[in-house]
Amino acid sequence: MTTDRESKQDLRIRSRVISEGKSRVPNRAMLRAVGFQDDDFQKPMVGVASTWSEVTPCNIHIRELAERAKEGAKENGGAPLIFNTITVSDGISMGHEGMRYSLPSREVIADSIETVVGAERLDAYVAIGGCDKNMPGCMIAIGRTEVPAVFVYGGTIRPGNVDGKDIDIVSAFEGVGQHNKGEISDEELHQIECHACPGAGSCGGMYTANTMASAIEAMGMSLPGSSSNPAESEYKREDCYRAGKAVVELLKKGIRPKDIMTKKAFENAITVVMALGGSTNAILHLLAMAHAVDVDLTIHDFERIRKRVPHIADLKPSGRFVMQDLHEVGGVPAVMKELLHAGLLHGECLTVTGKTLAENLSEANSLKPEQKVIRPLDNPFRKTGPLVVLEGNLAPEGAVAKVSGLKVTRIEGPAKVFNNEEDAAKAILSDQVKEGDVVIIRYEGPKGGPGMPEMLSITGILVGKGLGEKVALITDGRFSGGSHGFVIGHVAPEAQVGGPIALIQDGDRITIDSEKRELSVNLTEAELEQRRKNWKAPSLPASRGVLHKYSRLVSSASKGAVTD
Repeated sequence: MTTDRESKQDLRIRSRVISEGKSRVPNRAMLRAVGFQDDDFQKPMVGVASTWSEVTPCNIHIRELAERAKEGAKENGGAPLIFNTITVSDGISMGHEGMRYSLPSREVIADSIETVVGAERLDAYVAIGGCDKNMPGCMIAIGRTEVPAVFVYGGTIRPGNVDGKDIDIVSAFEGVGQHNKGEISDEELHQIECHACPGAGSCGGMYTANTMASAIEAMGMSLPGSSSNPAESEYKREDCYRAGKAVVELLKKGIRPKDIMTKKAFENAITVVMALGGSTNAILHLLAMAHAVDVDLTIHDFERIRKRVPHIADLKPSGRFVMQDLHEVGGVPAVMKELLHAGLLHGECLTVTGKTLAENLSEANSLKPEQKVIRPLDNPFRKTGPLVVLEGNLAPEGAVAKVSGLKVTRIEGPAKVFNNEEDAAKAILSDQVKEGDVVIIRYEGPKGGPGMPEMLSITGILVGKGLGEKVALITDGRFSGGSHGFVIGHVAPEAQVGGPIALIQDGDRITIDSEKRELSVNLTEAELEQRRKNWKAPSLPASRGVLHKYSRLVSSASKGAVTD
Protein backbone atom coordinates (compact mmCIF):
# COMPACT_ATOMS: atom_id res chain seq x y z
CA MET A 1 0.00 0.00 0.00
CA THR A 2 1.36 3.44 -0.97
CA THR A 3 1.16 6.15 1.69
CA ASP A 4 0.31 9.79 0.92
CA ARG A 5 3.87 10.73 1.80
CA GLU A 6 5.32 8.22 -0.66
CA SER A 7 3.01 9.22 -3.50
CA LYS A 8 3.54 12.95 -3.08
CA GLN A 9 6.32 14.46 -5.20
CA ASP A 10 9.40 15.07 -3.08
CA LEU A 11 10.67 18.56 -3.96
CA ARG A 12 13.54 18.54 -1.47
CA ILE A 13 16.23 18.37 -4.15
CA ARG A 14 18.92 19.62 -1.75
CA SER A 15 17.38 20.07 1.68
CA ARG A 16 16.83 16.33 2.24
CA VAL A 17 20.39 16.24 3.51
CA ILE A 18 19.06 18.27 6.47
CA SER A 19 15.49 17.07 6.82
CA GLU A 20 16.10 13.29 6.84
CA GLY A 21 17.96 11.01 9.26
CA LYS A 22 18.79 10.79 12.94
CA SER A 23 22.23 12.28 12.36
CA ARG A 24 20.60 15.57 11.27
CA VAL A 25 18.80 16.17 14.57
CA PRO A 26 21.15 19.11 15.39
CA ASN A 27 20.52 20.70 11.98
CA ARG A 28 16.77 20.45 12.40
CA ALA A 29 16.97 21.73 15.97
CA MET A 30 18.42 24.99 14.61
CA LEU A 31 15.58 25.34 12.12
CA ARG A 32 12.95 24.68 14.79
CA ALA A 33 14.30 27.76 16.56
CA VAL A 34 13.37 29.93 13.56
CA GLY A 35 9.85 28.49 13.33
CA PHE A 36 10.02 25.13 11.51
CA GLN A 37 7.68 22.38 12.67
CA ASP A 38 7.46 18.69 11.76
CA ASP A 39 5.51 19.26 8.55
CA ASP A 40 7.98 21.86 7.28
CA PHE A 41 10.74 19.29 7.04
CA GLN A 42 8.74 17.46 4.37
CA LYS A 43 8.50 20.61 2.25
CA PRO A 44 11.11 22.20 -0.02
CA MET A 45 13.15 24.93 1.64
CA VAL A 46 12.57 28.05 -0.43
CA GLY A 47 14.76 31.09 0.10
CA VAL A 48 13.81 34.71 -0.45
CA ALA A 49 16.97 36.70 -1.15
CA SER A 50 16.13 40.26 -0.11
CA THR A 51 18.19 43.35 -0.83
CA TRP A 52 16.18 45.44 1.64
CA SER A 53 18.14 48.38 3.01
CA GLU A 54 17.64 51.88 4.31
CA VAL A 55 20.65 53.26 2.44
CA THR A 56 18.76 53.92 -0.81
CA PRO A 57 15.17 54.62 -1.95
CA CYS A 58 15.62 51.85 -4.53
CA ASN A 59 15.47 49.22 -1.78
CA ILE A 60 13.68 50.83 1.17
CA HIS A 61 10.41 48.97 0.45
CA ILE A 62 11.81 45.52 -0.31
CA ARG A 63 11.30 44.13 3.20
CA GLU A 64 7.54 44.15 2.62
CA LEU A 65 8.00 42.66 -0.86
CA ALA A 66 10.09 39.82 0.57
CA GLU A 67 7.29 39.03 3.01
CA ARG A 68 4.85 38.82 0.10
CA ALA A 69 7.13 36.42 -1.78
CA LYS A 70 7.39 34.32 1.38
CA GLU A 71 3.59 34.17 1.61
CA GLY A 72 3.33 32.96 -1.97
CA ALA A 73 5.94 30.25 -1.50
CA LYS A 74 4.31 29.05 1.72
CA GLU A 75 0.85 28.91 0.19
CA ASN A 76 2.15 26.73 -2.64
CA GLY A 77 3.74 24.16 -0.34
CA GLY A 78 7.18 25.59 0.35
CA ALA A 79 8.94 26.17 3.64
CA PRO A 80 10.22 29.71 3.02
CA LEU A 81 13.05 31.60 4.70
CA ILE A 82 14.07 35.22 4.08
CA PHE A 83 17.73 36.17 4.03
CA ASN A 84 19.43 39.41 3.15
CA THR A 85 22.30 40.65 1.07
CA ILE A 86 23.80 44.09 0.59
CA THR A 87 23.14 47.00 -1.69
CA VAL A 88 24.87 50.31 -2.27
CA SER A 89 23.24 53.34 -3.84
CA ASP A 90 24.82 54.40 -7.10
CA GLY A 91 23.13 57.79 -6.88
CA ILE A 92 24.59 58.46 -3.43
CA SER A 93 28.04 57.03 -4.22
CA MET A 94 28.33 58.94 -7.52
CA GLY A 95 31.06 61.52 -8.03
CA HIS A 96 33.41 60.54 -5.18
CA GLU A 97 35.47 57.59 -3.88
CA GLY A 98 32.33 55.69 -2.90
CA MET A 99 31.55 54.90 -6.55
CA ARG A 100 34.58 52.58 -6.65
CA TYR A 101 32.54 50.14 -4.55
CA SER A 102 29.54 50.09 -6.88
CA LEU A 103 30.53 47.47 -9.47
CA PRO A 104 32.34 45.30 -6.88
CA SER A 105 29.05 45.21 -4.97
CA ARG A 106 27.63 43.18 -7.87
CA GLU A 107 30.15 40.45 -7.09
CA VAL A 108 29.55 40.68 -3.32
CA ILE A 109 25.81 40.27 -3.90
CA ALA A 110 26.33 37.28 -6.19
CA ASP A 111 28.85 35.66 -3.85
CA SER A 112 26.70 36.18 -0.75
CA ILE A 113 23.53 34.72 -2.31
CA GLU A 114 25.49 31.76 -3.65
CA THR A 115 26.98 31.28 -0.18
CA VAL A 116 23.62 31.19 1.62
CA VAL A 117 21.90 28.98 -0.97
CA GLY A 118 24.84 26.58 -0.96
CA ALA A 119 25.36 26.45 2.80
CA GLU A 120 21.70 26.17 3.76
CA ARG A 121 20.96 23.63 0.99
CA LEU A 122 17.99 25.63 -0.26
CA ASP A 123 15.91 23.91 -2.92
CA ALA A 124 14.81 27.07 -4.74
CA TYR A 125 14.61 30.81 -4.18
CA VAL A 126 13.17 34.15 -5.17
CA ALA A 127 15.65 37.02 -5.48
CA ILE A 128 14.39 40.61 -5.17
CA GLY A 129 16.59 43.50 -6.30
CA GLY A 130 16.22 47.26 -6.47
CA CYS A 131 19.32 49.36 -7.24
CA ASP A 132 21.48 48.86 -10.34
CA LYS A 133 23.92 46.15 -9.25
CA ASN A 134 21.23 44.12 -7.46
CA MET A 135 19.82 42.79 -10.72
CA PRO A 136 22.97 41.33 -12.29
CA GLY A 137 24.28 40.33 -8.86
CA CYS A 138 21.16 38.26 -8.20
CA MET A 139 21.22 36.81 -11.71
CA ILE A 140 24.89 35.80 -11.54
CA ALA A 141 24.07 33.95 -8.32
CA ILE A 142 21.02 32.33 -9.93
CA GLY A 143 23.22 31.13 -12.77
CA ARG A 144 25.80 29.65 -10.43
CA THR A 145 23.54 27.98 -7.88
CA GLU A 146 21.59 25.89 -10.41
CA VAL A 147 18.39 25.51 -8.39
CA PRO A 148 14.99 26.82 -9.56
CA ALA A 149 14.78 30.59 -9.10
CA VAL A 150 12.71 33.62 -10.02
CA PHE A 151 13.93 37.22 -10.06
CA VAL A 152 11.66 40.08 -9.00
CA TYR A 153 12.48 43.73 -9.63
CA GLY A 154 11.65 46.07 -6.74
CA GLY A 155 10.19 48.53 -9.22
CA THR A 156 10.58 52.07 -10.45
CA ILE A 157 10.14 55.30 -8.49
CA ARG A 158 7.42 57.85 -9.25
CA PRO A 159 8.49 61.02 -11.07
CA GLY A 160 9.26 64.04 -8.92
CA ASN A 161 7.77 67.42 -9.73
CA VAL A 162 8.85 71.05 -9.53
CA ASP A 163 6.59 73.85 -10.77
CA GLY A 164 4.43 71.39 -12.68
CA LYS A 165 7.36 69.77 -14.48
CA ASP A 166 8.34 66.14 -13.91
CA ILE A 167 11.92 65.65 -12.72
CA ASP A 168 14.10 62.78 -11.55
CA ILE A 169 17.56 62.15 -10.11
CA VAL A 170 19.29 63.02 -13.39
CA SER A 171 17.61 66.44 -13.16
CA ALA A 172 19.58 66.92 -9.93
CA PHE A 173 22.92 65.97 -11.51
CA GLU A 174 22.27 68.24 -14.51
CA GLY A 175 21.08 70.97 -12.17
CA VAL A 176 24.63 71.21 -10.78
CA GLY A 177 25.89 72.12 -14.25
CA GLN A 178 23.02 74.54 -14.84
CA HIS A 179 23.76 76.23 -11.53
CA ASN A 180 27.46 76.45 -12.36
CA LYS A 181 26.55 78.10 -15.66
CA GLY A 182 24.32 80.59 -13.86
CA GLU A 183 21.07 79.36 -15.41
CA ILE A 184 19.34 78.50 -12.13
CA SER A 185 19.50 80.02 -8.66
CA ASP A 186 20.50 78.47 -5.33
CA GLU A 187 16.82 78.13 -4.41
CA GLU A 188 15.88 76.50 -7.72
CA LEU A 189 18.69 73.98 -7.27
CA HIS A 190 17.51 73.30 -3.73
CA GLN A 191 13.95 72.68 -4.94
CA ILE A 192 15.25 70.11 -7.43
CA GLU A 193 17.15 68.41 -4.61
CA CYS A 194 14.05 68.28 -2.41
CA HIS A 195 11.66 66.91 -5.05
CA ALA A 196 13.70 64.68 -7.40
CA CYS A 197 13.07 61.46 -5.44
CA PRO A 198 9.51 61.42 -4.01
CA GLY A 199 9.50 57.89 -2.56
CA ALA A 200 10.61 54.28 -2.90
CA GLY A 201 11.86 52.72 -6.10
CA SER A 202 14.73 52.80 -8.53
CA CYS A 203 15.66 55.76 -10.75
CA GLY A 204 12.76 56.39 -13.10
CA GLY A 205 14.12 56.61 -16.65
CA MET A 206 15.50 53.87 -18.85
CA TYR A 207 18.60 53.93 -16.68
CA THR A 208 20.53 50.87 -15.55
CA ALA A 209 18.03 49.45 -13.02
CA ASN A 210 15.05 49.64 -15.38
CA THR A 211 17.22 48.45 -18.27
CA MET A 212 18.40 45.34 -16.44
CA ALA A 213 14.92 44.59 -15.09
CA SER A 214 13.57 44.74 -18.65
CA ALA A 215 16.38 42.54 -19.93
CA ILE A 216 15.76 39.91 -17.23
CA GLU A 217 12.04 39.83 -17.99
CA ALA A 218 12.79 39.48 -21.70
CA MET A 219 15.13 36.61 -20.85
CA GLY A 220 12.26 34.83 -19.15
CA MET A 221 13.61 34.95 -15.58
CA SER A 222 10.92 37.30 -14.21
CA LEU A 223 7.15 37.02 -14.36
CA PRO A 224 5.46 39.07 -17.11
CA GLY A 225 5.20 42.74 -16.15
CA SER A 226 7.71 42.57 -13.31
CA SER A 227 10.11 45.06 -14.88
CA SER A 228 7.60 47.87 -15.41
CA ASN A 229 5.33 47.45 -12.37
CA PRO A 230 5.98 50.52 -10.15
CA ALA A 231 7.60 50.08 -6.74
CA GLU A 232 4.76 51.57 -4.73
CA SER A 233 1.84 49.68 -6.21
CA GLU A 234 -0.37 46.69 -5.60
CA TYR A 235 0.95 45.37 -8.92
CA LYS A 236 4.40 45.01 -7.37
CA ARG A 237 3.16 43.37 -4.18
CA GLU A 238 1.17 40.88 -6.24
CA ASP A 239 4.22 40.38 -8.47
CA CYS A 240 6.21 39.18 -5.45
CA TYR A 241 3.43 36.95 -4.15
CA ARG A 242 3.10 35.26 -7.54
CA ALA A 243 6.87 34.84 -7.77
CA GLY A 244 6.84 32.92 -4.48
CA LYS A 245 4.20 30.56 -5.86
CA ALA A 246 5.93 30.30 -9.24
CA VAL A 247 9.28 29.16 -7.86
CA VAL A 248 7.63 26.16 -6.21
CA GLU A 249 6.02 25.34 -9.56
CA LEU A 250 9.47 25.41 -11.16
CA LEU A 251 10.56 22.83 -8.60
CA LYS A 252 7.60 20.62 -9.48
CA LYS A 253 8.40 20.88 -13.19
CA GLY A 254 12.15 20.45 -12.73
CA ILE A 255 12.96 23.72 -14.54
CA ARG A 256 16.38 25.16 -13.69
CA PRO A 257 17.90 28.55 -14.64
CA LYS A 258 20.07 27.06 -17.38
CA ASP A 259 16.92 25.73 -19.07
CA ILE A 260 15.77 29.35 -19.42
CA MET A 261 19.01 31.36 -19.69
CA THR A 262 20.02 30.13 -23.16
CA LYS A 263 21.82 31.98 -25.93
CA LYS A 264 18.47 32.78 -27.58
CA ALA A 265 17.15 34.11 -24.27
CA PHE A 266 20.13 36.45 -24.03
CA GLU A 267 19.44 37.56 -27.60
CA ASN A 268 15.88 38.39 -26.53
CA ALA A 269 17.26 40.43 -23.66
CA ILE A 270 19.59 42.38 -25.94
CA THR A 271 16.75 43.00 -28.41
CA VAL A 272 14.56 44.56 -25.72
CA VAL A 273 17.45 46.67 -24.40
CA MET A 274 18.10 48.05 -27.88
CA ALA A 275 14.42 48.74 -28.56
CA LEU A 276 14.00 50.58 -25.25
CA GLY A 277 17.27 52.54 -25.57
CA GLY A 278 18.76 51.00 -22.44
CA SER A 279 21.91 51.68 -20.47
CA THR A 280 25.43 50.91 -21.70
CA ASN A 281 25.82 48.93 -18.47
CA ALA A 282 23.55 46.27 -19.99
CA ILE A 283 26.46 45.09 -22.11
CA LEU A 284 28.72 44.68 -19.09
CA HIS A 285 26.09 42.93 -16.99
CA LEU A 286 24.66 40.63 -19.65
CA LEU A 287 28.17 39.44 -20.49
CA ALA A 288 28.73 38.63 -16.81
CA MET A 289 25.38 36.85 -16.48
CA ALA A 290 26.10 34.78 -19.60
CA HIS A 291 29.48 33.82 -18.14
CA ALA A 292 27.70 32.48 -15.03
CA VAL A 293 25.67 30.00 -17.11
CA ASP A 294 28.39 29.16 -19.65
CA VAL A 295 26.64 30.88 -22.56
CA ASP A 296 29.06 32.08 -25.24
CA LEU A 297 28.06 35.75 -25.46
CA THR A 298 30.46 38.43 -26.75
CA ILE A 299 30.31 42.14 -27.49
CA HIS A 300 30.01 41.22 -31.18
CA ASP A 301 26.60 39.66 -30.46
CA PHE A 302 25.38 43.06 -29.26
CA GLU A 303 26.51 44.69 -32.48
CA ARG A 304 24.94 41.93 -34.61
CA ILE A 305 21.56 42.36 -32.88
CA ARG A 306 21.78 46.16 -32.82
CA LYS A 307 21.82 46.27 -36.61
CA ARG A 308 18.36 44.69 -36.89
CA VAL A 309 16.51 46.19 -33.90
CA PRO A 310 15.07 49.72 -34.09
CA HIS A 311 15.05 52.08 -31.13
CA ILE A 312 11.38 52.85 -30.48
CA ALA A 313 11.08 54.10 -26.88
CA ASP A 314 10.84 57.80 -25.99
CA LEU A 315 12.32 57.26 -22.54
CA LYS A 316 14.77 59.27 -20.47
CA PRO A 317 17.66 60.09 -20.48
CA SER A 318 17.43 60.89 -24.20
CA GLY A 319 13.63 60.94 -24.38
CA ARG A 320 10.68 62.44 -22.51
CA PHE A 321 9.09 59.67 -20.46
CA VAL A 322 9.89 57.44 -17.47
CA MET A 323 9.20 53.80 -16.64
CA GLN A 324 5.93 54.55 -14.88
CA ASP A 325 4.65 56.10 -18.11
CA LEU A 326 5.54 52.89 -19.94
CA HIS A 327 3.70 50.85 -17.30
CA GLU A 328 0.58 52.95 -17.83
CA VAL A 329 0.48 52.29 -21.60
CA GLY A 330 1.03 48.54 -21.41
CA GLY A 331 4.46 47.96 -19.90
CA VAL A 332 7.37 45.91 -21.15
CA PRO A 333 5.12 42.94 -22.15
CA ALA A 334 3.25 45.18 -24.60
CA VAL A 335 6.55 46.28 -26.18
CA MET A 336 7.73 42.68 -26.38
CA LYS A 337 4.45 41.72 -28.04
CA GLU A 338 5.21 44.21 -30.82
CA LEU A 339 8.75 42.89 -31.19
CA LEU A 340 7.54 39.28 -31.32
CA HIS A 341 5.00 40.05 -34.04
CA ALA A 342 7.81 41.65 -36.05
CA GLY A 343 9.90 38.49 -35.79
CA LEU A 344 12.54 40.12 -33.57
CA LEU A 345 12.18 37.79 -30.56
CA HIS A 346 12.61 34.04 -30.13
CA GLY A 347 9.11 33.12 -29.02
CA GLU A 348 9.97 29.51 -28.28
CA CYS A 349 12.18 30.36 -25.31
CA LEU A 350 11.10 28.89 -21.95
CA THR A 351 10.27 31.24 -19.07
CA VAL A 352 9.72 31.05 -15.29
CA THR A 353 5.96 30.70 -15.86
CA GLY A 354 6.69 27.26 -17.31
CA LYS A 355 5.34 28.57 -20.61
CA THR A 356 7.18 29.91 -23.62
CA LEU A 357 7.69 33.61 -24.21
CA ALA A 358 5.17 33.51 -27.05
CA GLU A 359 2.57 31.86 -24.80
CA ASN A 360 3.09 34.52 -22.14
CA LEU A 361 2.79 37.35 -24.65
CA SER A 362 -0.40 35.91 -26.16
CA GLU A 363 -2.00 36.77 -22.80
CA ALA A 364 -0.43 40.25 -22.54
CA ASN A 365 -2.19 43.51 -23.31
CA SER A 366 -1.20 45.42 -26.41
CA LEU A 367 0.08 48.99 -26.26
CA LYS A 368 -2.75 51.43 -25.59
CA PRO A 369 -3.94 53.30 -28.67
CA GLU A 370 -2.81 56.91 -29.04
CA GLN A 371 0.03 56.38 -26.53
CA LYS A 372 3.20 58.45 -27.07
CA VAL A 373 5.84 56.46 -25.17
CA ILE A 374 6.58 53.81 -27.82
CA ARG A 375 6.82 54.54 -31.52
CA PRO A 376 5.69 52.10 -34.23
CA LEU A 377 8.43 49.81 -35.48
CA ASP A 378 8.15 51.36 -38.94
CA ASN A 379 8.67 54.87 -37.55
CA PRO A 380 11.48 54.50 -34.98
CA PHE A 381 13.79 57.08 -33.48
CA ARG A 382 16.62 55.10 -35.04
CA LYS A 383 16.46 52.22 -37.49
CA THR A 384 19.14 50.45 -35.45
CA GLY A 385 19.78 50.11 -31.73
CA PRO A 386 21.50 52.96 -29.87
CA LEU A 387 24.22 50.96 -28.02
CA VAL A 388 27.17 50.92 -30.40
CA VAL A 389 30.36 48.91 -29.96
CA LEU A 390 33.31 50.98 -31.21
CA GLU A 391 36.70 49.60 -32.16
CA GLY A 392 40.03 50.98 -33.34
CA ASN A 393 43.60 51.48 -32.20
CA LEU A 394 42.39 53.28 -29.07
CA ALA A 395 40.14 50.35 -28.05
CA PRO A 396 41.37 47.08 -29.59
CA GLU A 397 38.97 45.05 -27.39
CA GLY A 398 36.13 47.48 -27.94
CA ALA A 399 34.33 50.38 -26.25
CA VAL A 400 30.65 51.24 -25.83
CA ALA A 401 28.75 54.37 -26.83
CA LYS A 402 25.07 55.24 -26.43
CA VAL A 403 23.95 57.39 -29.35
CA SER A 404 20.22 57.74 -28.70
CA GLY A 405 19.08 61.32 -29.01
CA LEU A 406 22.40 62.52 -30.42
CA LYS A 407 22.48 64.69 -33.53
CA VAL A 408 26.28 64.52 -33.72
CA THR A 409 27.69 61.23 -35.01
CA ARG A 410 31.36 62.18 -35.38
CA ILE A 411 33.85 64.24 -33.41
CA GLU A 412 37.52 64.70 -34.19
CA GLY A 413 39.49 66.83 -31.80
CA PRO A 414 42.45 67.23 -29.47
CA ALA A 415 42.74 65.07 -26.39
CA LYS A 416 42.60 66.56 -22.93
CA VAL A 417 43.86 63.83 -20.67
CA PHE A 418 43.07 63.29 -16.99
CA ASN A 419 44.13 60.39 -14.79
CA ASN A 420 41.02 60.57 -12.61
CA GLU A 421 37.46 61.84 -12.69
CA GLU A 422 37.96 64.45 -9.97
CA ASP A 423 40.59 66.40 -11.93
CA ALA A 424 38.44 66.29 -15.05
CA ALA A 425 35.40 67.61 -13.17
CA LYS A 426 37.41 70.53 -11.75
CA ALA A 427 38.67 71.40 -15.22
CA ILE A 428 35.17 71.38 -16.69
CA LEU A 429 33.69 73.47 -13.88
CA SER A 430 36.51 76.01 -14.26
CA ASP A 431 35.91 76.26 -18.04
CA GLN A 432 39.25 74.71 -19.02
CA VAL A 433 37.43 72.29 -21.36
CA LYS A 434 36.24 73.92 -24.56
CA GLU A 435 33.92 73.01 -27.42
CA GLY A 436 35.57 70.46 -29.71
CA ASP A 437 37.79 68.92 -27.02
CA VAL A 438 37.94 65.18 -26.44
CA VAL A 439 38.19 64.59 -22.70
CA ILE A 440 39.92 61.35 -21.74
CA ILE A 441 39.57 60.03 -18.20
CA ARG A 442 41.70 56.96 -17.61
CA TYR A 443 42.86 54.63 -14.82
CA GLU A 444 39.15 54.27 -13.98
CA GLY A 445 38.70 50.73 -15.37
CA PRO A 446 37.84 47.54 -13.48
CA LYS A 447 41.39 47.14 -12.13
CA GLY A 448 42.60 50.71 -12.25
CA GLY A 449 39.62 52.46 -10.67
CA PRO A 450 39.30 50.08 -9.07
CA GLY A 451 35.70 49.19 -9.68
CA MET A 452 35.08 51.01 -12.98
CA PRO A 453 33.23 53.99 -11.45
CA GLU A 454 30.27 55.54 -13.23
CA MET A 455 30.50 59.18 -14.25
CA LEU A 456 26.99 60.57 -14.08
CA SER A 457 28.23 63.59 -12.14
CA ILE A 458 30.60 64.68 -14.87
CA THR A 459 28.22 63.96 -17.76
CA GLY A 460 25.47 65.78 -15.89
CA ILE A 461 27.76 68.81 -15.52
CA LEU A 462 28.62 68.75 -19.25
CA VAL A 463 24.96 68.59 -20.25
CA GLY A 464 24.04 71.26 -17.72
CA LYS A 465 26.73 73.56 -19.15
CA GLY A 466 25.46 73.00 -22.71
CA LEU A 467 28.47 70.91 -23.78
CA GLY A 468 26.71 67.54 -24.05
CA GLU A 469 27.23 67.22 -27.82
CA LYS A 470 30.06 69.73 -28.17
CA VAL A 471 32.61 67.80 -26.12
CA ALA A 472 33.36 64.08 -26.32
CA LEU A 473 34.17 62.10 -23.19
CA ILE A 474 36.12 58.83 -23.34
CA THR A 475 36.94 56.60 -20.38
CA ASP A 476 37.90 53.08 -19.37
CA GLY A 477 35.35 53.56 -16.61
CA ARG A 478 31.57 53.44 -16.99
CA PHE A 479 28.63 55.75 -17.38
CA SER A 480 25.35 55.70 -15.54
CA GLY A 481 22.24 54.72 -17.44
CA GLY A 482 21.25 58.32 -16.77
CA SER A 483 24.23 59.68 -18.70
CA HIS A 484 23.75 61.15 -22.15
CA GLY A 485 25.83 63.20 -24.51
CA PHE A 486 28.77 62.16 -26.68
CA VAL A 487 30.23 59.70 -24.18
CA ILE A 488 32.22 56.50 -24.72
CA GLY A 489 33.00 54.07 -21.92
CA HIS A 490 34.29 50.56 -21.25
CA VAL A 491 37.45 51.25 -23.30
CA ALA A 492 39.42 48.01 -23.32
CA PRO A 493 42.12 47.11 -22.60
CA GLU A 494 42.07 49.58 -19.73
CA ALA A 495 44.91 51.94 -18.82
CA GLN A 496 45.96 49.96 -15.73
CA VAL A 497 47.04 47.00 -17.89
CA GLY A 498 48.73 49.13 -20.55
CA GLY A 499 45.88 49.60 -22.98
CA PRO A 500 46.37 52.31 -25.63
CA ILE A 501 44.29 54.76 -23.58
CA ALA A 502 47.23 54.84 -21.12
CA LEU A 503 49.52 56.14 -23.86
CA ILE A 504 47.46 59.15 -25.04
CA GLN A 505 48.92 62.61 -24.48
CA ASP A 506 47.34 66.07 -24.47
CA GLY A 507 46.84 67.28 -28.03
CA ASP A 508 46.72 63.86 -29.74
CA ARG A 509 44.00 63.86 -32.39
CA ILE A 510 41.15 61.54 -31.46
CA THR A 511 38.45 60.38 -33.88
CA ILE A 512 35.08 59.07 -32.75
CA ASP A 513 32.68 58.00 -35.49
CA SER A 514 29.53 56.18 -34.38
CA GLU A 515 28.46 55.44 -37.96
CA LYS A 516 31.76 53.77 -38.83
CA ARG A 517 32.05 52.39 -35.25
CA GLU A 518 35.53 53.91 -34.97
CA LEU A 519 37.49 54.99 -31.92
CA SER A 520 41.04 55.85 -32.87
CA VAL A 521 44.01 58.10 -32.21
CA ASN A 522 46.12 59.60 -34.97
CA LEU A 523 49.22 57.62 -34.04
CA THR A 524 50.95 54.77 -35.83
CA GLU A 525 51.49 51.42 -34.19
CA ALA A 526 55.21 52.22 -34.07
CA GLU A 527 54.50 55.48 -32.20
CA LEU A 528 52.21 53.71 -29.75
CA GLU A 529 54.85 51.02 -29.19
CA GLN A 530 57.52 53.62 -28.49
CA ARG A 531 55.30 55.24 -25.88
CA ARG A 532 54.53 51.84 -24.41
CA LYS A 533 58.25 51.26 -23.78
CA ASN A 534 58.31 54.40 -21.66
CA TRP A 535 55.10 53.56 -19.78
CA LYS A 536 55.08 51.94 -16.36
CA ALA A 537 52.00 50.48 -14.71
CA PRO A 538 51.05 52.38 -11.56
CA SER A 539 50.58 50.52 -8.33
CA LEU A 540 47.10 49.15 -7.75
CA PRO A 541 45.17 51.94 -6.04
CA ALA A 542 43.94 49.74 -3.17
CA SER A 543 46.37 47.73 -1.05
CA ARG A 544 43.94 45.58 0.93
CA GLY A 545 40.29 44.76 1.47
CA VAL A 546 37.43 44.46 -1.01
CA LEU A 547 38.86 46.78 -3.63
CA HIS A 548 42.28 45.13 -3.57
CA LYS A 549 40.80 41.66 -3.98
CA TYR A 550 38.60 42.97 -6.78
CA SER A 551 41.55 44.56 -8.61
CA ARG A 552 43.51 41.32 -8.42
CA LEU A 553 40.68 39.12 -9.73
CA VAL A 554 38.60 41.19 -12.15
CA SER A 555 38.64 40.59 -15.92
CA SER A 556 38.41 43.08 -18.76
CA ALA A 557 35.23 45.08 -19.33
CA SER A 558 35.02 43.40 -22.73
CA LYS A 559 34.38 40.14 -20.85
CA GLY A 560 31.90 41.57 -18.36
CA ALA A 561 34.36 42.49 -15.58
CA VAL A 562 33.81 39.11 -13.92
CA THR A 563 35.81 37.83 -10.96
CA ASP A 564 35.40 34.08 -11.31
